[in-house]
Amino acid sequence: MFKIKKVAVALGICGALSATSVWADIKVGALFPFSGALALLGQESYRGLELAVNEINAAGGVNGEKIELIKADAVDPTQAVSETKRLTSSGVVAVFGSYASGISYAASPVAELAGIPYFELGATAHKITTRGYKYLFRSNPNTSLYGVAVVDALHDIVAPGMGLDPKDIVIGIIHEDGPYGTDVAATEQKRAKELGYTVAEVLPYSAKTVDLSSLILRLKGAKVNVVLQTAYQNDAILYFRQARAGGFTPKVVIGAGGGYSLADTAKAVGADMNGVFDLDFPQASINPAGAPGLDKFLQAYKTTYKSDPQSGHSLTNYVGAKAFFAAIGNAKSTDADKIREAVLAYKKPAGETANGWGFDFGEDGQNTASSFYVMQWQGDDLVTIAPSNLAQGKPVFKK
Repeated sequence: MFKIKKVAVALGICGALSATSVWADIKVGALFPFSGALALLGQESYRGLELAVNEINAAGGVNGEKIELIKADAVDPTQAVSETKRLTSSGVVAVFGSYASGISYAASPVAELAGIPYFELGATAHKITTRGYKYLFRSNPNTSLYGVAVVDALHDIVAPGMGLDPKDIVIGIIHEDGPYGTDVAATEQKRAKELGYTVAEVLPYSAKTVDLSSLILRLKGAKVNVVLQTAYQNDAILYFRQARAGGFTPKVVIGAGGGYSLADTAKAVGADMNGVFDLDFPQASINPAGAPGLDKFLQAYKTTYKSDPQSGHSLTNYVGAKAFFAAIGNAKSTDADKIREAVLAYKKPAGETANGWGFDFGEDGQNTASSFYVMQWQGDDLVTIAPSNLAQGKPVFKK
């Protein structure tokens, strides 16, 4: 049974009470954008957490205690702060979130001040875990790896496959101007220069923009033939539509982020999406031989939501949530310090989870054993092409 410590105080309970009498279940917060522009992937991310909780509860819970999810809608950083305050004052033992980096960056200090663990399952901005927080942990890879992975994919897979000489490549980096896009773009630019590529343009824009035509003209004028875009869904679609309208046809487009992984994005873009490369979290389109538990996840998703996953965000959140709940179980306590100790001690090699990730947390709370995979849109399918042990197909190159 769980030890109580500050939980009784948080619930306003006085006197000597047993853990069983305090906890009819384990309350945890689920902070995601359930409405607004980010709702599609916010909801998809939450589904992964929900499936993990359903599975754990069906198996008896965490040390015999059932998990109860308390949902909180955070459409922007301001709402993230207020909703996290509500959660931390309502008796939750941890907060799980949050898909968007701006939301995570705003919410996590609120949880830290309350002494409650914050488990990030999907936001990627590097600076989230560089603030010296004690109770902040992240299961997914961050943007310090993202930009490197994008450029390495260009260098190791795409350029050689297309017969492109690095000296003939002119890169244009475009990105949404939040912490997520800005971080990825900075590491892309740095890695590209390390490998000797010409970066002609680095152009930020608001994810809420409705016009990228001037940006397209800049890329076209600079004779960019490789575009690297870090985007959400709406701005990814907007780029392709306005590139077509402006007659801009680069040889290569490589996307970073959920916008490029969604089947709805591909449908909206149409034929121009065929052949586009994408770096993102592992999708369902990976070799199940290297991802034990993937088939079980897919079956549970389809049974619960009557559809296939919309992106890899649900799988990513499912895998991360299961790891964190396992650590809480190992802690045998809801005390934040004991949970921290258990998370840092939690180890799992690659190839033993439903998306192939391993787990090894640094002192900053970052899981250093997670990574981004390389995918390509081939017709209507997003095909994983790297790493090789999880690939379901080979890249198709336009010459």
